[in-house]
Amino acid sequence: MRDNPHRFSFRLPFFSRPFLFSSFFPFLSIVLSIMSVTTTATIASFGGKLLKLSHAATTTKCEMKFNLYLPPQAQTQKVPVLIYLSGLTCTAENCSEKGFFQHGASKKGIAVLYPDTSPRGLNIQGEDDAYDFGSGAGFYVDATKAPYNAGYNMYSYVTEELPKTVFDAFPQLDASRVSITGHSMGGHGALTLFLRNPGKYKSVSAFAPITNPTNCPWGQKAFKGYFGDDQQDKWKEHDATELIKKWNGGPLDILIDVGTGDNFYKQGQLLPENFEAAARDAGIKGLNVRYQPDYDHSYYTMSSFADDHVEHAAKYLFA
Repeated sequence: MRDNPHRFSFRLPFFSRPFLFSSFFPFLSIVLSIMSVTTTATIASFGGKLLKLSHAATTTKCEMKFNLYLPPQAQTQKVPVLIYLSGLTCTAENCSEKGFFQHGASKKGIAVLYPDTSPRGLNIQGEDDAYDFGSGAGFYVDATKAPYNAGYNMYSYVTEELPKTVFDAFPQLDASRVSITGHSMGGHGALTLFLRNPGKYKSVSAFAPITNPTNCPWGQKAFKGYFGDDQQDKWKEHDATELIKKWNGGPLDILIDVGTGDNFYKQGQLLPENFEAAARDAGIKGLNVRYQPDYDHSYYTMSSFADDHVEHAAKYLFA
């Protein structure tokens, strides 16, 4: 039987079987990874590009949107990554539009990854009822209590699935150099992810973080809903104040900014003094909490000190 002359043939010299199995499949895997990320917008910002992206996430069982800032240096070399975790009610848009992180990141040559704050559209009863629980309030944990255990897995999403997706799709990013920061609920996320995973992140910083969620209304509501009242040990696994008591991952250098005019600080939602006391009692040094006079909980505060936090990350990303 004669071969169809128009049919692709594996007998072509440059497409031998060894080439096919050793080279083509890995290449195909990279192509598929790139195809799995959809770009919805590309915006020029401080000499680089802010990409608005989405992908189908398995951990959260829904489409997840995220933003990625590529500094100008990414055109010619691999660049490190700073992950920014947002606070309650936020999406990937808020800080990328108002936080001013791209300014410092463009100068240092650091990419900034902005994840969303929760799954979206899972149709779980009650997930859209409150600003501080459910949609926009994933608290960077993997829920164990029904019905939220069916998709509210932001810990696994941020620590594993999203980074893998991004590093596969954007080879100009250096997966070996990653730092993390965040605001409010995202500051809680940054601190707990760093403290739970020694060596995974080069540095950590935070703005107005919820540092002791087991002892504040926001955290208690979230942990009750995601873990259950009877899972106090699980609560502590995601509490920075509890985690720092047991830290044995080496020297720390944590930068935290809290505004003295922050109403949530005044209401006892953030509790940075508890975090400081726990570190002090454990003999842990390297915690730098700066109480900024009159600054509030808004993006005015972040945009004022974003360059400091980028500089803090750069110190370790380029060490």
